[in-house]
Amino acid sequence: MKPTTSKLLITKGRLIDAGGERSADVRIANGVVVEVGVGLLSGDGEQVVDAAGMVVCPGFVDLHVHLREPGREEAETIETGSRGAALGGFTAIVAMPNTDPTQDSVGVVEFVRQQGERAGLCEVLPSGSITIGRRGETLTPFAELAAAGVRLFTDDGNGVQDPQLMRRAYEYASDLGITMAQHCEVERLTEGAVMHEGSCCSHLGLPGWPSLAEELMVHRDIELVRLTGAPAHFLHLSTAGSVELVRKAKADGLAVTAEATPHHISLTDELLTSYSALYKVTPPLRTMDDIIAIREGLRDGTIDAIATDHAPHVSESKELPLDQAPPGMLGLETALGVSIAHLDMPLVDIVAALSWKPAEIAGVADRHGRPIEVGEPANLTVFDPAEQWEVVPGQLASKSRNTPFVGVPLTGRVKHTVFNGEVVVLDGVAQK
Repeated sequence: MKPTTSKLLITKGRLIDAGGERSADVRIANGVVVEVGVGLLSGDGEQVVDAAGMVVCPGFVDLHVHLREPGREEAETIETGSRGAALGGFTAIVAMPNTDPTQDSVGVVEFVRQQGERAGLCEVLPSGSITIGRRGETLTPFAELAAAGVRLFTDDGNGVQDPQLMRRAYEYASDLGITMAQHCEVERLTEGAVMHEGSCCSHLGLPGWPSLAEELMVHRDIELVRLTGAPAHFLHLSTAGSVELVRKAKADGLAVTAEATPHHISLTDELLTSYSALYKVTPPLRTMDDIIAIREGLRDGTIDAIATDHAPHVSESKELPLDQAPPGMLGLETALGVSIAHLDMPLVDIVAALSWKPAEIAGVADRHGRPIEVGEPANLTVFDPAEQWEVVPGQLASKSRNTPFVGVPLTGRVKHTVFNGEVVVLDGVAQK
């Protein structure tokens, strides 16, 4: 993507990047940072953004986004999803492959990438499915997809059930420099499940999804990593047991990374007592003990990244009975606000989990999550860390409205997003 020719000066910001914190102005031209200093004066034709009281940081990177296109454009398109991402401070997002057709061929992958480029709001990084059609039977052409720029492979929405097939996938990954991103679910243990298996589901009389269904596959894939030496990324961890398994794997020096969603650090299974499908997600909301463990995992680095699992659905599908409604909720525009409100962590660590850590996992650390220094790509987010706000569904960029955070106080709001040197969000308003 060609850099913009726009000229921009961001003044009086609190800069946070992997190198730490400082106060400075940032000048941008031709898509890169050209000057960082205090008291910089604006030049002719230069757009000025006042960041007083705000954080200026490398743009956020979301490892887990469902854009629905191709196939379910009534719920979301790549353009509307990209707009929501930009409003949430994301300059790059990984598009999950559970589209129709599946992102299991170069043709579909290139379509997704090109649609993202047309939107021009953030970089859209297509993932590839691990198996053809995500059916768990035949591996996709990893080498062809890797040559087309795919770095993350996942059957998200399903875990790969066959351990021998998954072993082969890891063996290929070790040779190709790609990463398998696993949705950890042993499906025989979750058949008919509606919510977390525990006291709450027993009280409601609803079929439960045991923590063991996730933890068994986390354990299996850790051992496959140990066997093959290939890297694994664990999607949307939700249980205390999973966090401990990953913690031990990292202590053993294994090449594993993990993510957690904003809703798994903030919402418990007790919310399902409302029978509202807004709270139905995969994996399900769990207990406060699990939430505490996930928060601790983020604090100590066991969990590397915060990823939204943004999953839009049209309203009529979420209005179905709880056992029939599809799982998933929106997340792009609320990720920062939920994270700051619910994580007792230094702000630099929250930014790290949203920015340079996921950029490394996604394989885009050459252009996202970069230090704010001269010569670096200008993919930046500016946010007010103290602003209190609430979601107004009608103002969301998504075509869908399935967010559970309406009426929930959030802390921290994105004000400006700079992608490829261009201001794509200004004062909280998308410019495209």
